[in-house]
Amino acid sequence: MPLRSLVRAGLAAALATGLAACASTPRVPRTPSLAVRVDAVLGAVAGRDRLVAVAYRDLATGETLLRNARASLHAASTMKVPVMVALFAAAGRGELRLDEPVAIRNEFASLVDGSSYQLDPKDDSDPDLYAAIGQTRPLEALVERMIDKSSNLATNLLLAKVGAARVTAAMRALDAYDVQVLRGVEDGKAFAAGLNNTVTAYDLMLVLRTLAEGRAASPAACARMVRILEGQEFNEKIPAGLPPGVRVAHKTGDITGIHHDAAIIYPPGGSPYVLVVLTAGFQEESEANEAIAAVSRAVWEARTEG
Repeated sequence: MPLRSLVRAGLAAALATGLAACASTPRVPRTPSLAVRVDAVLGAVAGRDRLVAVAYRDLATGETLLRNARASLHAASTMKVPVMVALFAAAGRGELRLDEPVAIRNEFASLVDGSSYQLDPKDDSDPDLYAAIGQTRPLEALVERMIDKSSNLATNLLLAKVGAARVTAAMRALDAYDVQVLRGVEDGKAFAAGLNNTVTAYDLMLVLRTLAEGRAASPAACARMVRILEGQEFNEKIPAGLPPGVRVAHKTGDITGIHHDAAIIYPPGGSPYVLVVLTAGFQEESEANEAIAAVSRAVWEARTEG
């Protein structure tokens, strides 16, 4: 049965149960709540080896919904958001300049033993940047490629520039204690040793909330970071569950068995909200994308219909 049909069946059953249990109460809602809708999606996509983590917060009312939100998962490319925040925060302190030139190279040191490794352009969603090796690019231009094109090469260049310690410090300053950025992308030795970048849905929600509220760095820097996130080129997850044209600032992350999206959504005429959906255990990326879009759709419908 298609996922939408499974979700509709779950909603119908949940609403019928709620109405039967509260038949004598005149204030029973005639439409399912946000929690009921999201739980129906999670029930429809459940599997023995699957995990879906959800963190939602309305930035005006403070309404929050958390499901598996403290589960620590491989960050995949969502770690690029903390790197961006650390860079803008460092620029605000005068420790670097966003317009300074960064040398483009493809040689990085493993976290494990400092040995050299390179990235394979065929495994990078932004292979064009490799043509610039030996040249320079402005730091902020690399930030844009890191977020919007999810460039692994740009990420490693920027992480080498800012340092993992400053990324960690930037996250702790935002009370995001479960975000762990240890290393660059495609460090095979570190991966084999279990040294991975990790996040939780709850902490990514905190980070995006501070961006949306202008508290992660200066208000101007936060506004710039939000605009960069709006340029995201991969929109098969949270945006796919929204009506066309809704403003979304987000970052996806994908590796084998791991598929994430973390977003600030700006409904026309409504209060903005943060939605983070992290997944593990989906063998097909398309199935994970559909599940994340279904959670996004459930939240949108609960806000607009309920």
